[in-house]
Amino acid sequence: MNTIGKKIRLLRHQRSWSQEDVAKRLGISIPAFSKIETGITDVNLSRLNQISKLFDMSLVQLLASEDEIDIEEKEKIEDYKEQLRLREKEVIDLQKKIIKLYELLHLAESK
Repeated sequence: MNTIGKKIRLLRHQRSWSQEDVAKRLGISIPAFSKIETGITDVNLSRLNQISKLFDMSLVQLLASEDEIDIEEKEKIEDYKEQLRLREKEVIDLQKKIIKLYELLHLAESK
């Protein structure tokens, strides 16, 4: 199985689509789509463009090697980690404020 075929198969599985689902969306037969996934048939640029749109990605993303995808994914993960770290800091700051307000309220009630 060629790299593009493997990638298309992975994308299809991620969406829980059958070969029949994708073949219908592309307007081709199931055997024709199967040959694309297994690398038996060469895929023309027009069909690759159609497939990339079906999976809501650019043609470049579809054709990118796994290493390039890994780099993009790692960058996204790092961005998400940074966002999460900032949110965690916000939560901790809010927790501290709540504790301080609770202590003030408890102190006021005890007077």
